[in-house]
Amino acid sequence: MKSLIYFFVKDFNKRNFNKKVMKTQARQAVDKMFEVFAQQNIDAIVDAFSDDTVLIHHGTQIMPSAKFIGKEGARMFFEFNINALEVVYFNINEFVEAGNDKLFVFGNEHFISKQDQSEMKNRWVQIYTVKDGLITKMEEFASSAAPESYGGNAGGL
Repeated sequence: MKSLIYFFVKDFNKRNFNKKVMKTQARQAVDKMFEVFAQQNIDAIVDAFSDDTVLIHHGTQIMPSAKFIGKEGARMFFEFNINALEVVYFNINEFVEAGNDKLFVFGNEHFISKQDQSEMKNRWVQIYTVKDGLITKMEEFASSAAPESYGGNAGGL
């Protein structure tokens, strides 16, 4: 699955996301983190985060909310993602830069649990804050609700 993650992360570089000549500090730091995430290099991933970083996953209908603090917390978060889940796809769909230190990333993913083979499909928004070239905060807001489960007169997504 390592190559599949790499395909999606490498593929976003081929799209219109890299048309700017100068990238913000936040974009450079997050691009580098996604690059080493695709390589499943946990030490390099952790190096992308500050010593006092905070990672917050706000939970989905399937996965609980969790907060990870410091480099040790970043290691726990990414070791779980890499070691416990098989990646079917991990798509990075859009970046929105908000100043030099903030980046919003929109994407979707499909994982299979290596423990029980259950499947998880999520749409997500990740918000990164960067200082001095290191990620100081990452918050993820995700939904695993199936589009057809949305009610109302607007129908599914």
